[in-house]
Amino acid sequence: MRIGTLALALIIISFLASAIPFRQIIDQRSRLDEARAELAAIEIENGLLANEVLALDTPGEIERMAREKLGYVMPGEIGFVVLASEPTSVIQDPIATPAAEVPWWRRIWDFLSGADSSG
Repeated sequence: MRIGTLALALIIISFLASAIPFRQIIDQRSRLDEARAELAAIEIENGLLANEVLALDTPGEIERMAREKLGYVMPGEIGFVVLASEPTSVIQDPIATPAAEVPWWRRIWDFLSGADSSG
């Protein structure tokens, strides 16, 4: 009876000892799969960016960007700058509180301390 119990205990211990590393192996494999997927996505993005760099390295594209981004003009051309008109809507200060929302005791304190005249 004792030998059977001892054998069963050894079998359970050996199973548990092998199960713990097995879980770590499975976890590491899933992390490896995630890292491979991330690497594939980064390689695709790098390929797209490399194609964009090649497209930007043409004389026509350089001229277009110089005109759009920097406002350059070719010799003999006249450059114009168009300024946007002032917005007609009044932008309210989000920090300023209208007088109606200020409590009465605060208005009295501001009057006595001079905070209402400081603007």
